[in-house]
Parts: sequence; C-alpha cells; structure tokens
Amino acid sequence: MKILDRYIFSTFVRTFLAVFVILMFIFVLQGIWLHISELAGKDLDYAIIGKFLLYLTPSLIPLVLPLTILVSSIMVFGGFAENYEFAAMKSSGISLQRAMRSLIFFISFLSVVALFFANTVIPWAEFKSINLRYNIRELKPSMAIVEGAFNEIGDVNMKVAEKYGDDGDKFRDVIIHKKTPKKIGNFTVIKAESGELVNTGDKGLALVLYNGNYYDELQPKDYKERRKKPYLKSYFEKYNINIDLSNFNEVDLNETKYNYSYKMLDIPELNESLDSLSGDLNQDKLNFSNNIISRSGARRLGDGEKEKDSSALKKLDKPKNLSSSKIKSVQSKDTITYEVNTIEEFFDSYDLRQKQQVTNIALGAVRGTLSNIKGKESILKKKASRLNKTEIQLHEKYALAVACFILFFVGAPLGAIIRKGGLGLPMVVAILLFLTYHFVGIFAKNSAEDGTISPFVATWLSTFIMFPLSIYLTYRATTDQGFINTDVITEPIKKFFSKIAGAKKKDTE
Repeated sequence: MKILDRYIFSTFVRTFLAVFVILMFIFVLQGIWLHISELAGKDLDYAIIGKFLLYLTPSLIPLVLPLTILVSSIMVFGGFAENYEFAAMKSSGISLQRAMRSLIFFISFLSVVALFFANTVIPWAEFKSINLRYNIRELKPSMAIVEGAFNEIGDVNMKVAEKYGDDGDKFRDVIIHKKTPKKIGNFTVIKAESGELVNTGDKGLALVLYNGNYYDELQPKDYKERRKKPYLKSYFEKYNINIDLSNFNEVDLNETKYNYSYKMLDIPELNESLDSLSGDLNQDKLNFSNNIISRSGARRLGDGEKEKDSSALKKLDKPKNLSSSKIKSVQSKDTITYEVNTIEEFFDSYDLRQKQQVTNIALGAVRGTLSNIKGKESILKKKASRLNKTEIQLHEKYALAVACFILFFVGAPLGAIIRKGGLGLPMVVAILLFLTYHFVGIFAKNSAEDGTISPFVATWLSTFIMFPLSIYLTYRATTDQGFINTDVITEPIKKFFSKIAGAKKKDTE
C-alpha cells in the first residue's frame, strides 16, 4: 500500500470507528428507553442487564452501519477538500477515484461482513433477545398485570383500571373472577375500590383488597329458580386472597421457549419459510374459493349438471305450474330431482308463497356467504402480512450490504463538493440524507406489509433512490463541478434582463 493510500485509509478508519462508537451509544440508549418498562422494578443484576444490551446491540447494526459510513465519508473527504489536500492530489494527477481506491476495497469488505453479520449474528441475537425479554416479564407478578385487561394470576382472573406505586403493585378499580372448586365457570365476582400485592414469604403472595363487594352466584336445583339468577352480596373493608406462586418466580432467564419469528431466521430458513407460507396461503385461498363455489352451486350450474334440491328447498312442494314436458323426475330414495330448461322457468313455476320461500332461502345463503367471506378475509390478510414480513426480512439482509457500498459513493463525493470537514455541516447533511433514506424505507415496508406494494420494491426502494444520486455526485465531484449547476438557471435570467435594459437604453437615446 502506498503512502497516500495508507494515509487516506487510516484517516477514514479512525473517523469511522469514532463515529460508529458514538452512534451506537446513542442508539443503545434509545433502545434502553424503549424497553425500560420491561426492565424497571425487576431487581435484575448487572449480568442480566449486560446480556440484554449484548443481544440488543446487533439489531441496531442495520441502522448504525449505513449512517456511520455516510457520516465518515462526508467528514473525511470534506476535510481533505477543506484543507486543499484534494487540490494537491489533483495537481499531482491523482483523481478522486484513485484517492478512493483503498477505501473502495475496505467498503466492499465491510459490505460482505455486513451480509454475513445480518445472516448469522442478528438472527441469533434476536432469538436470545426475544426469549430473555419474555422470561424477564415473568419475574414479578405485578409486571404481568396489564391495565384494562383481564390477567390470570394463580387461581384468580383480575382486571385493574390503573396501576401505581414504585413497583406497580397497587391498583385501583379491581374486578376479580375467582375460580370455584368443583364448578365449571365463574360464579364468584369481587369488586374493590383498590388493592395491592403483598409478599407473604415462602414464595407466597397475598392480594389485599379494600372497600369492595363480594358477589356469589347461586345455583339452585330447581331450574325455574335458577332462571331468576339469585346471588349473595356482601360488603368488606379489607379482604385477603392468597395466591400460590410456588412456580411463578422460578424463572430460568436462559430458557428458550420461543423459537420462531421471521427475525430469527437466516437466509436458507427464510427461503424455506417463504415456500411454506406461500404454499399454505395459496392452498387456503383455493380451498376457500372451492368451498364458496360448491356451496353456491355455481359449478354445477356452469357445468350443466343435474342440480339437487338443497335441504331447505326439499321442504317445498312440487312445482305446480310446470308442464309435464318440461319436467324430468328421478326418484332416488327420498330425493326427487327436477330438471328444467332454465332457472327462470323453474322459478316461475312456483306460486307466490313458494317464491317468497325460495327468495328468503337465497338471501340467507347470500348473507351467510358474505359473513363467511368477511371472516376469512381477516385470516387471509394476517397470513399475507406474515408472508410479506418474511420476504422483507430476506431482502433486508442483501439490501444492508448494498446500501453500505452505495452510501459511501454518496458521502465521499458529496464531502469533496461541499468542502467542509468536522462535525458541523457534514453531520447535518449526512443526517438529512440518512433520514430520507431511512423513512422512505420505513414507509415503503409498512405499505408492503398489507400488500399495497411488492416487498421486493419496498425493501430496495430507498437504495434505488440513492443509487442514481451516487452516480450523479461522483460525476460532479470528478469534473470539479458543484452540487447543482446554477448557471443553467441564472444565465437565461441575466440575458433576459440585459435585453430589457438594452431596449430601454435605445428608447431613451
């Protein structure tokens, strides 16, 4: 490696490492803030918190690495241009591409490493992180209670309107459905103004309720009395419910119960999952469409086959108004099939009462089919969304490697054009470019999850936008031109006003 290449390479690597550490620290703090509710009040030791941060860090690489490359390239090449080092290089016959040569090899190597990292380390970290977070949630029962929803703790099912206190172990507006031994169902309901969880030792817990009512539904043997729904009601100022937690806090934080998520899969597993999900979705659609067509009778009508009366139509009387020449009756056990030339003739053969019956049956069948379609639509949407997310995850692994390479060719020539180094203007420009790149990708991926656009297009859209920009900036920097050629706009305006001024001068003369 020549002295110039070594100088450019060492300058870039030092800047790259410094920016990477700073950005990673910022994003880790943001990640802790997002997950603070899962960690607070759990009495976790430093080893568990360290594991949490270790598993969180790899998932931040797809954000931190492209931004680091963009910021570093703008800062380094902007510093070279600001200190007239590029002018010295060009006077010696060294072009911008020649100055970037050592860094091109470095960024290419970094892109390959990023692909390997996204395919191996990130899925492993996601697998560990998801399981650790689920295990941490089970450490304290107060953390397992969600406001506004029923939560099962021990043998009680409780709902609270609000949690408060240092550890979230105090509640307001408590509703409890208590299980009754040897009875199936909820026959005991307890309502209280407030309550709290109190540790009784020996892996036991007491739920203490204040100022409430105890409702116990009675089950008389006489059915007529049971229809009156009798119950007993009693008021209490303080009521204790003992909860057995012998197995509740025995949580192995290293246990791995959850082993499937599209974020946990590498490239071969994602391809296999895509084939499985796609086949399942297509088969589900085919089965459902065949079921709807079969229930409607459309296939039999279309094929011209003989159509048997439905179970509801069997109750109708034999058509009275059809001539015997238009009817062919086939006796088979208890079923009689009538074949007519057209559906209109069949319908017109009935009297008014029978037509109303047929119409009501048809309307009921249509309403049932529409309800079935609406219910199935939500299921198919969830399956399609899962398929799209899996495909997005597959393309993201390749897009990360390509983005690292392209963003370097955006940042390096842009730094040479703006001719500013340091953390001022280069940082502002880099953040604006990266936010554009990042949010275009986010909006596109969100649209792809519900099938609005293709997952392939959504994943690569931001990269496709940056690619022509990198070519344009590299060309402008190589030819010593600015970011935008303002002469194209200003020169016609100058000529226009000069003509006006010349015409006025002639008029005055």
